[in-house]
Amino acid sequence: MLLDGITYMHEHTTIDLSRLKNIDDTNLNCFDETVSEYKKLYNKGVRNIVDVTNMDMRRNPEYVQKVAELSGINVVQATGFYQDKFLPEFVTDATIDELTEFMVREIESGIAETAIKAQIIGEIGTSKDVMTERERKVFAASVIAQKQTGVPITTHTTLGTYGHEQVAFFKEHNANLEKIVIGHVDLTGDVDYILQMLDQGVYVEFDTVGKENYQPDLLRVQMLKEIEKRGYDDKVFLSMDITRKSNLEYQGGIGYSYLLDKFVPLALENSVSEQFIQKMLRYNPQTFMSQE
Repeated sequence: MLLDGITYMHEHTTIDLSRLKNIDDTNLNCFDETVSEYKKLYNKGVRNIVDVTNMDMRRNPEYVQKVAELSGINVVQATGFYQDKFLPEFVTDATIDELTEFMVREIESGIAETAIKAQIIGEIGTSKDVMTERERKVFAASVIAQKQTGVPITTHTTLGTYGHEQVAFFKEHNANLEKIVIGHVDLTGDVDYILQMLDQGVYVEFDTVGKENYQPDLLRVQMLKEIEKRGYDDKVFLSMDITRKSNLEYQGGIGYSYLLDKFVPLALENSVSEQFIQKMLRYNPQTFMSQE
């Protein structure tokens, strides 16, 4: 399912959250600039990007497919529903079975009216410090869809909160923890919190690399060092979760290449091993995304 090479496990090729954020910056619709940056990533060895844009982030599967074709990067697309304030009314009225059917159809037949099949469920989200009733429905449906299709699940934790409760929910519903990654854990800034999740058997994602307004990258590196020391180097992914025009290079932002150009050297300088870096970028995503 993934090509050999580097994988960014949590990105958005295009996403539009502007109707709630009320700023155009959160409408990431810069087609040419995105293609240009993805081509740059290809030249650095990136072969896969897992795009976790779903309902109702104003997804556009054909746009994403065109970017993939022009850049040469294999872009994996998703099905599912985001956190509560972004959920479409459909989720309010639908039963868990109907939500499950929706996701299974997008995995087996194609997203929306296209023939582009979803290969991951997510990013399904919880709100800050809580799982709302609608989010609970989405999580329940996602577990059933995962059991029916074998497709992995990727989650959103708001500012890193409620990760333990997500894991508890998955365990309670007998989900396959080897096919679940808890997102945005680096935003906790708390390595013990992350280690407790890893103890349960899930994957975790340091997927807001470069967002130093939330956490300094040096803290991310220090947490990774501790995770490696504890022997959990098979269970971590890296990504950037770029969602804004201002994140891109053409607007003076850090750009998608920052992860490889700046963060990886910082990690290596601070005693994260080359082997761990390669696992996070290449081998762990391959294992996670492979169909068994």
